[in-house]
Amino acid sequence: MSLETELIRQRLEKARQIEGLGFRPYGQRFDATHLIPDIVAAYSAKTAEELDTPRVQVKAAGRIMTMRRMGKAGFAHLQQNGSRLQIYVRKDSIDEAGWKLYELLDIGDIIGFEGYVFRTRAGELSIHVERIYFLSKILLPMPEKFHGLEDVETRYRQRYLDLTVSPQSRAAFITRAKVVSSFRRQLEERGFVEVETPMMQPLYGGAAARPFVTHHNTLDIDLFLRIAPELYLKRLVVGGLERVYEINRNFRNEGVSTRHNPEFTMLEFYQAYADYQVLMDFSCELLKQVAIDAIGTTIASYDGHQIDFGHIRRYTIREAVVEFWDGDGRPSMDNVADPEWLGRHSHKPTAGEQLLEIFERAAEAKLIQPTIIHQYPVETSPLSKNSLDDPAFVDRFEIYAAGMEIGNAYTELNDPQEQRRRFEMQLAMIEKGDDEAHQMDEDYVRALCYGLPPTGGEGIGIDRVAMILTGCTSIRDVILFPLLRPEGPIGIAEQLRAFDA
Repeated sequence: MSLETELIRQRLEKARQIEGLGFRPYGQRFDATHLIPDIVAAYSAKTAEELDTPRVQVKAAGRIMTMRRMGKAGFAHLQQNGSRLQIYVRKDSIDEAGWKLYELLDIGDIIGFEGYVFRTRAGELSIHVERIYFLSKILLPMPEKFHGLEDVETRYRQRYLDLTVSPQSRAAFITRAKVVSSFRRQLEERGFVEVETPMMQPLYGGAAARPFVTHHNTLDIDLFLRIAPELYLKRLVVGGLERVYEINRNFRNEGVSTRHNPEFTMLEFYQAYADYQVLMDFSCELLKQVAIDAIGTTIASYDGHQIDFGHIRRYTIREAVVEFWDGDGRPSMDNVADPEWLGRHSHKPTAGEQLLEIFERAAEAKLIQPTIIHQYPVETSPLSKNSLDDPAFVDRFEIYAAGMEIGNAYTELNDPQEQRRRFEMQLAMIEKGDDEAHQMDEDYVRALCYGLPPTGGEGIGIDRVAMILTGCTSIRDVILFPLLRPEGPIGIAEQLRAFDA
């Protein structure tokens, strides 16, 4: 018998003993008067005398994280919602069944208690327990106290355990929730309406990416998991929802890295009668306030850098190549506008694609402080409106921070003829082997024929913003359940089956 199996056997035996005392090993509803975080917040500043006159009675619950038994008394620390509180149990202060229950408790069990708030002789805020309730029995061991959950893959696979033992992990996901809440609040204060668009689509679009394919049995058609909600959101703008947004899950059948997960969260929003210049200013306001709402300051500590969302720089894509070029032969603005120079530094087929590749190679990793890069080549932006100053470029910008893209926005192309031509350009790229080029979406072109007002649209990566604001250098640390390779047989069902009565 393995050590784990033996431990399960011992704890199932304890569960039977607990039941014999009149308690349910997996209890029912528990009506608490307080949460542990509220007790800690309300009484941590109180002196022993203040807590004694009059005594404060509480009824609360939590998971046992530490235990210290001392003959006819003992202590335990209970955890709830990230806060810990000590309880003190004395044999002559509770009934006989309650004391026997206390003697059977294991670290990790979930219990309820009633008692009064006091301070121990050592000065620690505690609860003098007068009654114990049993709520849930743990069968597997908690991680060792001083080392916690050290294996990274186990943290991702067993997030339920990671959140229990790692305050840092819990704090990261609370911060992420604040990020989402801040975006939502700011947009709704400005009159944006939240909507939902299809996750399964007959045509994928709105981004350059490889899709996941699934099949609908009843209709006998292949469908694609959404790579972006853009074309559906713009259909809604055509329909008169002039300020619209979605906090959406996207799926892209691409590589996995510290910055990429095949399933990720984006905020996308569209504002009629605006353009990319309006959205540049709006983005600066949004990100600054999100940082304040999530971490209380505009400055985030990330990978040794102090990243300030209170100051966002702006460069054209050509200016960025010149500014961040490393090594000899720094180009001039004339160089980066010269097709011959671009062709010498990139093997991509068109001048626009060459410029983008050179930018990504020369500048992207150096954009540590929040930076807006604008004026992108038309070949790489099939849904963006042409620049009035230079039709080879479009009115588009991307936002970078910590050396990675966190946002993408542009003035939406609303000319149906030009959109048709752009789609046809993308189809030609598909024929040349580009499996991330855009498909023709005739219904979207038809929607444009009914009139899309001048519109600015933007997408912001929630996961990457959360990474920066929490200081997490892996995207898996801000996604509760990241995609992992399937693990081998776990065997827990077989072990439990062996102990069926």
